Amino acid sequence: MLTNLRCSTVALVLLLWAGALYAQGPKQITISVGDWPPFFVENEPGQGTVARLVRDIFAEQGYEVTFHFLPWKRAYREAATGRHDATAIWMHAEERETDFIYSDAVMQEQFVLFYRKAEPIQWNTLPDLAELTLGGSNGYSYGPEFDEAAEQNILNVEWAASAELNFRKLLYGRIDAFPEEINVGYYILRRETDNGQSSQITHHPKPILENESFLLFPRNEPDTAKLSQAFNQGLKSFREDGRYQNYFETRPQASLQSQHDKKKLPN
Repeated sequence: MLTNLRCSTVALVLLLWAGALYAQGPKQITISVGDWPPFFVENEPGQGTVARLVRDIFAEQGYEVTFHFLPWKRAYREAATGRHDATAIWMHAEERETDFIYSDAVMQEQFVLFYRKAEPIQWNTLPDLAELTLGGSNGYSYGPEFDEAAEQNILNVEWAASAELNFRKLLYGRIDAFPEEINVGYYILRRETDNGQSSQITHHPKPILENESFLLFPRNEPDTAKLSQAFNQGLKSFREDGRYQNYFETRPQASLQSQHDKKKLPN
């Protein structure tokens, strides 16, 4: 009789504990991000392709994500000081390892040069672009090689506040080309211009930069190890069972001029 009573007591305690956990619901975490369509879009359902992916991965691990959309530098700074549990998504830079630990790679990025079809370009190395007027977006990195060439004035780069402004400048002939991630570029082009304008623009097939991007977790926060491990485990599962690829649209198609139609850059 006593044994049965003890078993009943243990069972009751376990049921109460499970019920308390259920009542609490998923653990709440916040992630700081910058607006970067189609991957992160504050005012759209689901808030973007990568936002949905990250949210679903964490949900399966028992976490509910709220994204805080901020200017990129502020998103980085607030996460680094522990105001958010992570920030997304960033390419690798050695100096960031002081503030953060990196997740496994979340996605592959490909930056290309957008230009007017009527004035096609050809290039093999960055110095080939030296006599063009290029656009760039403030706060963006286009990889160490491009950034250094711009800093040393090997490349003539006119910086603007956004990719939207760069597309306007490109359409009006104020710049000759500008680099942007291929999915981001075509998304913005479709959103910000009409069909007649967007049909004037294409991209060069040679990438300016190909890289991986990561979720960053603040290095000195107590929950970072647990959160990063949970995310990496979930990301691996999504890749292995094929769910990962379902979040991404087909790569945009360029309407490139044939090679003999392209003009060579001056030497």
